Amino acid sequence: MIVESRDAVLAEFDPLVAQWFSSRFSAPTAPQIAGWPLIQSGKDALMCAPTGSGKTLAAFLVAVDRLLREARTGLPAQTQILYVSPLKALVNDVHANLELPLHEIRALAEAGGVALDPIRVALRTGDTTASDRARMLRSPAHILVTTPESLFILLTAERSRAALKSVSTVIVDEIHAMVANKRGPHLALSLARLDHLVMQHGGRKPQRIGLSATVKPVEEVARFLSPDTQIVNIGHRREMELSVEVPRDELGPVASNEMWSEIYDRLAQLIREHRTTLIFVSTRRLSERVAHNLVARLGEGSVMPHHGSLARHIRLDTERRLKHGELKAVVATASLELGIDIGSVDLVVQLGSPRSIAVALQRIGRSGHWVGAKPKGILVATTRDDLIECAAVVKAIRTGAMDRIEPAETPLDILSQQIVAASAADDWREDELFELVRSTHPYRSLAREDFDAVVSMLADGIATSRGRASALIHRDRVNGRIRGRRGARLAAITSGGAIADTTAYSVIAEPEDTVVGTVDEDFAVESLAGDIFLLGLNSWRIRRVEMGRVRVDDAHGAPPTIPFWRGEAPGRTLELSQEVSRLRERIADLADASNAPADYLQRECGLDRLGAEQAAAYVLEGRAMLGAVPTSHTVIAERFFDESGGMQLVVHAPFGARINRAWGLALRKRFCRSFNLELQAAATDNGIVISLSEQHAFPLASIFGFLHEASVQDVLTQAMLPSPMFTARWRWDAQRFLALLRFRNGRKVPANIQRMRADDLLAAVFPDQAACPENLGGEAVRIPDHPLVKEAIDDCLHEAMDIDGLKRVLRDIEAGAIQTVAVDTAEPSKFSHEILNANPFAYLDDAPLEERRARAVQLRNAMRSDVAAGAGVLDAAAISAVEAESWPVVRSADELHDALLTLIQLAPEDAAGPDRSADVSALFDELVVAQRASVQIADGRAFWVAAEKLDLFAAAHADQDAHGADPLVPELARAEIVRGWMESTGPTTVESLAQKLALAPPLIEAALLRLETEGQVLRGSFHPGVEYEWCNRRILARIHRRTLAALRREIEPVSTAQHERFLAQWQHLADGTQLHGIDGT
Repeated sequence: MIVESRDAVLAEFDPLVAQWFSSRFSAPTAPQIAGWPLIQSGKDALMCAPTGSGKTLAAFLVAVDRLLREARTGLPAQTQILYVSPLKALVNDVHANLELPLHEIRALAEAGGVALDPIRVALRTGDTTASDRARMLRSPAHILVTTPESLFILLTAERSRAALKSVSTVIVDEIHAMVANKRGPHLALSLARLDHLVMQHGGRKPQRIGLSATVKPVEEVARFLSPDTQIVNIGHRREMELSVEVPRDELGPVASNEMWSEIYDRLAQLIREHRTTLIFVSTRRLSERVAHNLVARLGEGSVMPHHGSLARHIRLDTERRLKHGELKAVVATASLELGIDIGSVDLVVQLGSPRSIAVALQRIGRSGHWVGAKPKGILVATTRDDLIECAAVVKAIRTGAMDRIEPAETPLDILSQQIVAASAADDWREDELFELVRSTHPYRSLAREDFDAVVSMLADGIATSRGRASALIHRDRVNGRIRGRRGARLAAITSGGAIADTTAYSVIAEPEDTVVGTVDEDFAVESLAGDIFLLGLNSWRIRRVEMGRVRVDDAHGAPPTIPFWRGEAPGRTLELSQEVSRLRERIADLADASNAPADYLQRECGLDRLGAEQAAAYVLEGRAMLGAVPTSHTVIAERFFDESGGMQLVVHAPFGARINRAWGLALRKRFCRSFNLELQAAATDNGIVISLSEQHAFPLASIFGFLHEASVQDVLTQAMLPSPMFTARWRWDAQRFLALLRFRNGRKVPANIQRMRADDLLAAVFPDQAACPENLGGEAVRIPDHPLVKEAIDDCLHEAMDIDGLKRVLRDIEAGAIQTVAVDTAEPSKFSHEILNANPFAYLDDAPLEERRARAVQLRNAMRSDVAAGAGVLDAAAISAVEAESWPVVRSADELHDALLTLIQLAPEDAAGPDRSADVSALFDELVVAQRASVQIADGRAFWVAAEKLDLFAAAHADQDAHGADPLVPELARAEIVRGWMESTGPTTVESLAQKLALAPPLIEAALLRLETEGQVLRGSFHPGVEYEWCNRRILARIHRRTLAALRREIEPVSTAQHERFLAQWQHLADGTQLHGIDGT
């Protein structure tokens, strides 16, 4: 329903509300016009509209209107409106934004002589003080603003629970931010419990209003809110001013210090040119670093960081100063991403890719919150892959593409704590509680056996071997009823919630004893007294590190280090990965037309000319080396030697980190089983790198057949069980199951004690996982049928990784829907550079940074296009030179004898060597006279054989049809002969070697395959036009090094004198180059 007249749409409101709105706004927005009639009808509603479109006010104004009508005649002191938001910053912002309208409406009432009962608003979060919580219980607020975690506590604590029985309206803001993770099911069960509480006391089921700026599919989120939700979808597309910028220096796989300095200078310039700038970064560490460097350029008090590890009072002060225009800029993580309204922000800068289309829309939408303003966003690329990704983000936003939400389904850990909380508050029939749980959208498909397993675990204890000491509920199996045990309510209140505890240490400033934030446990324990670090733009000197605390004092601006926090930087969404693939394909398609790719990138993707040319060159140089561009339809395996003589295998697969992490771990496990060696590996958004040792030799194309859709889940499950990924999720899930309590005796359990208890719990519930591997006898780990084990494994497979996405990729590879390409290159392609330089959070094993074999690869940042086109081909001169060097040097009879010991058999016509220059027949005659060698005949041809190798020669050429012959002996003998020849020659074919050795090609191929399994030889295409050759691993490494040296000589730097002469000529200063007339001015 759309009402065109402002007066008509406001006629349904109380006159005071309509008067206030008319005094503040010229007209209602589209979401308000469409949403008000629906909300006023009392139906559940989901309002999906762009950031800054007034949807929060649309929901609140109806709620305030209802309270105001009651306030005219007498407003009871009970909570009626419940507002839930996922972010504390947004909760604080909404609380402040509600107080002002209520104050102004009350002033209008007083001016008009209207008597109104006061409408109270209260804020309840984890930061709320004990005195404020007590005040809320004594005098309940009419509007309660809270977070999902605090709502869970309010529903569980006895006194606060009673205050919620009068709730009539629930507003869930930024609902999309919770649907896709465990906070969504947690909130859904809390809302179901709230409905039950209200109706238990004779009330009607509260109306639910959901607010979301960016959501797809909108129907899925509507069903999450309630089965009967009506949708108001204004759409997410909003006209925006978007651009992508790059530093003047050419981008590489990592940003240099000089490049960062240039970025800081550019950010400072942008901040000076705008009123208020919001800068978003991907990690807390980067937030601190960028803010610190900007303060050095803009002065104290101009810029502040904002992230979740800062203390509440620092965050609130930053938000207040930002809103009041006291700060020129704030450098934030996702902590300021949602909802908070900062009216003066006229520029948003995203430093690096946001990894998500929806996140980019949310963040850029923080700017331009006034009539007639357009959101303005600048994405600053710091690496080459970053540049492509930023361009894809802009293209996606302009074309209306959107990330798809994948709702979290039936998490058993959330179910467990909600059962404990519900049974602590009420006695429940099991069937009734099961139906309540199943009434929520995330648990609609919950199996009864899973529900019963969780209830049994809570009633009998987490592990039967530990007895029933950890039981949290009483279960009457005869009558099918449950109720909470003594202590269950306290356990749920102090240890509940969907957000996992990170191992953070509180930072406490002395002598005030004030908490100023938190740092990662690893950073804390690795620090020493006297170390200085940065937090909240203050330099803090460590006095001592205690259990769970870091005591500090003010370092008064001394040069600091910057703390780190583990587990940061989210992976790229599947939809953005598809946009990256499409952009790569488009650049490759336009390559034949001069300047067409760069022109397209400028026109469609918001890049400047410098960035467009770099992006186009990056993709096209990579294609020149690999022969194709990695996309969602083309996966490329690239293999090359590193400086240690090992090899690196890079699988270029731009599917995003969750799929690639699963693929990489499963491949690593498959290699381990095949070669009995643990390998270093890493996975990024764009591919996988596996560091191969000398024992690994296999046809490169076979890598795509190592895993299959039908069996990959079992392989991946076994692969991830020993990984830190499983250990961390085991601890987090155990906390959410309330099997590990976060608080005991009123005090928080320290992180190291939590870890120890988690290990003990693992040994009790999952013995094989904690067992000595030797005692398992090489068998797969047996997985028990236990809710906690099931949930931890499911979280690894579907949350940390995307097993379903990996199965889809493998299915498409097997069906031919995804093309596979295998390329051995002389040096790493440009596409592999950033994968080789992956950050530690991308590692799939526990080797530290300094021990990574992938870092032993020498990378070149620049390469001429004509050189790049041949960089994947071995240099013919290098092959010839190494072949000559590998052939045995024979200058005496002893050296010829040594050569025969290596080669086993040598035809006289081959004795002259590759260059046919040596005549060693006289030396052979010496050996014959000394009875150290003789001539042997095979297949009618003569061969020189050393006396020590006669048995080996005879076995290799034995009649395989002879009765009683042992087939293994000839096979081993032929392998030794082939081994000697491969150590002495360059790349060769089976047919060529068979001709030289007078053996049938199938016998030669069998010998080569045996050597390949030992890692001695590799196969591939080493000469142009020859499809299938074999070469000794060490000889091939030498050929690669010579090829690289030849390529590097192509771009060898000139002397300073040559450079100065060139500049003089180029600038027309040298004699004979001057310009005259108008050209010379």
